[in-house]
Amino acid sequence: MNTTSVNKTPRQITRLLDRVLHKVEKPARYTGGELNSIVKNWDDPAIKTKVALAFPDIYELGGSNLGLMVLYDLLNRRADLLAERVYCPWPDFEHYMRRDGIPLYGLETRHPLRDFDIIGFSLPYEQLYTNVLTMLDLAGIPLRAAQRTAADPLVIAGGSGCYNPEPMSAFFDAMIIGEGEEVIFEVIAAYEKWRLEIGDWEIGRLGDCERGKPGEEETDAARPIFNLQSPISQSHSRFSLLAKLAAIPGVYVPSFYDVSYAADGTIAAVVPNHPAASPEVLKRVVTVLPPPVTRFIVPYINVVHNRAAIEIMRGCTRGCRFCQAGMIFRPVRERPVEEVLQAVDDMIRHCGFEEVSFLSLSSSDYTYVEELVRRTMERHGARRLSVGLPSLRIESFSVDLMDLLEKGRRRSGFTFAPEAATDRMRDVINKPIASADLLATAEEVYKRGWTTIKMYFMIGHPTQTLEDVQAIADLSKQVLAVGRRVLGKKANVRIGVSTLVPKPHTPFQWAPMESEAVIKAQIELLQRELRGPGIHFSWNNPEETLVEAFLTRGDRRMADVIELAWRKGAKLEGWGEYFNFAAWQAAFDELGLDMDWYARRQRPLDEVLPWDHISAGLKKQFLVDEYIHTYEGGVIDDCREHCFSCGILGYFKEQRRAAPDAAWGCPPLGRGKARQPVDITPIPLYFNDDMSSDKVGQFNERVPQRRFGTVSRRVEMEH
Repeated sequence: MNTTSVNKTPRQITRLLDRVLHKVEKPARYTGGELNSIVKNWDDPAIKTKVALAFPDIYELGGSNLGLMVLYDLLNRRADLLAERVYCPWPDFEHYMRRDGIPLYGLETRHPLRDFDIIGFSLPYEQLYTNVLTMLDLAGIPLRAAQRTAADPLVIAGGSGCYNPEPMSAFFDAMIIGEGEEVIFEVIAAYEKWRLEIGDWEIGRLGDCERGKPGEEETDAARPIFNLQSPISQSHSRFSLLAKLAAIPGVYVPSFYDVSYAADGTIAAVVPNHPAASPEVLKRVVTVLPPPVTRFIVPYINVVHNRAAIEIMRGCTRGCRFCQAGMIFRPVRERPVEEVLQAVDDMIRHCGFEEVSFLSLSSSDYTYVEELVRRTMERHGARRLSVGLPSLRIESFSVDLMDLLEKGRRRSGFTFAPEAATDRMRDVINKPIASADLLATAEEVYKRGWTTIKMYFMIGHPTQTLEDVQAIADLSKQVLAVGRRVLGKKANVRIGVSTLVPKPHTPFQWAPMESEAVIKAQIELLQRELRGPGIHFSWNNPEETLVEAFLTRGDRRMADVIELAWRKGAKLEGWGEYFNFAAWQAAFDELGLDMDWYARRQRPLDEVLPWDHISAGLKKQFLVDEYIHTYEGGVIDDCREHCFSCGILGYFKEQRRAAPDAAWGCPPLGRGKARQPVDITPIPLYFNDDMSSDKVGQFNERVPQRRFGTVSRRVEMEH
């Protein structure tokens, strides 16, 4: 959009909306005004900085994003700050925005996005990348950081996608690595200091000089694609701001790093080009989880997760080798039961939701989960409050917990994620779950009247064979047979199968994504086997999986691909009806790059990976050891039972000292503390006999993780 279009007042935007909102699907996506939304006065002299929190997908998905709500709550608690929300429009509204010159705006006050000081994008997954470009373009903000001036907002990003920042590095001034609850305030402080040094009048003058005279600006559609093999540049007037940001721990400024390439196309080196830039950017971690959000925005329309959500635990210690979240969200930190119970009380009072989800990567591994659910039901069971535990592990899910959940509002089913169906494959991925335990748990679920069990599996794992895939179908049928025996024809099984995408900062980061032919053969087998009454089977589109793979494993050259694919129509890639694989193919062809080279190529252990200068707090040798154990079938224990010095405790030892002993899963520091055993390398509990019959672990036989139960119970037993 040009300058004339984006320079609209909130009143002008409202008048334009009055003319078109009745023509679009779900106009409440764009109106704001929901219960518990926070509207502040832009003319209040106490407000120093205005922040737009942007989720690059539609309202129904972004509106239930807990990370965005946490930042919205924290920022608006400060009298000197203002935070508003903005989401990506659906194509029908985007059409009217472009036709009528309606700029992208904040929902709370309808100020154009360009009027904000800072725009913070959430990047939870790769399918949203092209939506970022749509939103910047609709806001009239240059797509590339190198094109922006002092008059443009500071554009930053955070979220899991930033753990490989390179594919999107051209579009952000800075990217936050790790947890944002504390560092966002440091970013704002740096921005305010820079603005005081430059002066508001000078910012406007420099912006006019650097952008050109009004009417002379290029539209983004007319700008050429940059060649990112050359360094990313920034306008001179923003340079001092970037230097301040780069000095903040956990903040990555892409323009302060030069990338060189070897003759074979791999990365030769990533080298800082500014003294403020650290050779390695270490993620940020909060010592204690901030207070939970209790004034959730109550939407006018149904959103994906239309309920309250309280994070009871952050991080996971199970060590599944494919799971990026389990690696990057370490260390485990648990929220006290009393704090959660108070949050539930406040949520009901302020929002009126009938359902609350206790969130974590593995909710049933929360040390005090049974106490929490029991006391919640004691307080609110009479109101038929439904309690959701969306991430359950079979081996830590008890009959007692099932009975407690049954007391709330009846739910239709339970969800489990075995991920693999044979002992060998479970050992490969370090998720040892006995099929007998799964079947026993399924029987208890069906006996209590739940009619549906949903199970998630993955294909494309290293060493996986068609026999391993056939076992997925066999186990699914066994679960259904249990349900039919208990409930008759009411019992159902839903099977969701995804394809492994090897992710950065996991032991699988060196592994190739499986070939297209193998993936199709595995899906076709399951399509033949998983059919009939009571079985519902869904799977991922292999082309969508391929796009995810080259984006998550890509380097800076992917930015050219992303922008070119966007220009060719790749938008809303997470929505099947709009997924445009042809646009990606055309972009790769035009730029002379190869999808499979990025997605399906096995990386040598000594290759410089695009994300090697970003640290998730894990020692590279720990990941290497676990990668080797993958092909040996070596299973390591949950690190709350046995610490293997993954790196977290070394990087964050001072924060560990400051935290209460029971608050972290990592061993407490100091003499006389009760702690799990500690070793400097991962020592497998056992090795799979079919893969490494000559190797011996801590045990000669198969044993489960956390065989002593939760840490708290083991400590109680010892004392």
